[in-house]
Amino acid sequence: MIPRYSRPEMVSIWSPESKFKIWFEIEAHACDAQAKLGVIPEANAKAVWKAKDVEFDVARVDEIEAVTKHDVIAFLTHLGEIIGPDEARFVHQGMTSSDVLDTCFNVQLVRAADILIEDTKQLLAALKRRAIEHKDTIRIGRSHGIHAEPTTMGLTLARFYAEMDRNLNRLKKARKEIATGAVSGAVGTFANIDPSVEEHVCAQLGLEAEPISTQVIPRDRHAAFFAALGVVGSSIENIATEIRHMQRTEVLEAEEFFSKGQKGSSAMPHKRNPVLTENLTGLARLVRMAVVPAMENVALWHERDISHSSVERNIGPDTTITLDFALARLTMVIDKLVIYPDNMIANMNKFRGLVHSQRVLLALTQKGASREDSYKMVQRNAMKVWEEGKDFLTELKGDSDVKSFMTDSELEEKFDLGYHTKHVDTIFKRVFG
Repeated sequence: MIPRYSRPEMVSIWSPESKFKIWFEIEAHACDAQAKLGVIPEANAKAVWKAKDVEFDVARVDEIEAVTKHDVIAFLTHLGEIIGPDEARFVHQGMTSSDVLDTCFNVQLVRAADILIEDTKQLLAALKRRAIEHKDTIRIGRSHGIHAEPTTMGLTLARFYAEMDRNLNRLKKARKEIATGAVSGAVGTFANIDPSVEEHVCAQLGLEAEPISTQVIPRDRHAAFFAALGVVGSSIENIATEIRHMQRTEVLEAEEFFSKGQKGSSAMPHKRNPVLTENLTGLARLVRMAVVPAMENVALWHERDISHSSVERNIGPDTTITLDFALARLTMVIDKLVIYPDNMIANMNKFRGLVHSQRVLLALTQKGASREDSYKMVQRNAMKVWEEGKDFLTELKGDSDVKSFMTDSELEEKFDLGYHTKHVDTIFKRVFG
């Protein structure tokens, strides 16, 4: 990803230096296990660790690869230059390139998942704080973009909290599923390397040994991982879309924080645009872009091909770096979101009581009117509000059919906003415990 949408900690996971460090650890731990089995001399295994604190020369590896056309061989050649050809003689004994590449990739994905999990926890904390702050801040609920019935801003934020809490669980599950390694040799039969080597390497790297690999770790694991990231991206867009709507000039129930000195437009000095949430909408698309290629990587030829490789070299860093940035940005947006309760009430009152239509409908049925007749009575008065700007309660009081079932005081009672928020505490207990 470009630096504009990147954060250093996540970027560092995918640097060549980090990758070569993991490759080295895989090879060195494998040598330890091989020496314990008596397959290679213990002195050779110990010699490999001379490179433990060495900064591998990325340019030198690239130089070698330009000749060998093979990245793992280029690295092993460079490692031999560091520790000496005799000491390096038994490095990579019985292993194949995918043992290094796949195990490393999963280590990187696990480390990326740890960052994403922490990002999500911070977002959850911000959503919870703002939800509690605005638990009783009444706003209009909308369906199809049209006024429906009253809700609260707290419930809106609590809904997003619950969604992101599910995403936290998805990320944890994805992390667990991707945390496997394979050191099983060509076509995964362990013909040239003992299974205990794989178990040792994986234990040292915080992984589980893949129960059965071919020459690669099965890619359904990776498909599930990137699918989980795609869902998180969609949830980010879900929240961003709500904020973008609330910031529309005609709505203005909330807006992104507008900092001192910020400019909204090169042409129009008055502009305050929802640029952060629009940006998040775009970044969510990039995250989801990885899902289909990850799914298509599952089907490989026989025990191995590398059709997945070029895909993963891109989607591994790009998707995790993008999602890390997006989660952090959304947390900042929620933390600083400017909320306008008075505008929420003003918007709800624009159609003079229409939001209470269902309560009147239900009350009429309770009073003995058929549902069909009740609907007709309420709707014809509601249409006067839509089309003529009338006041809904006034029109109902003046409707002789309605009055034959309900008194003025009974109608007035159905216009109480508190009716719609009486179970907010119950919902909050369900969401936050």
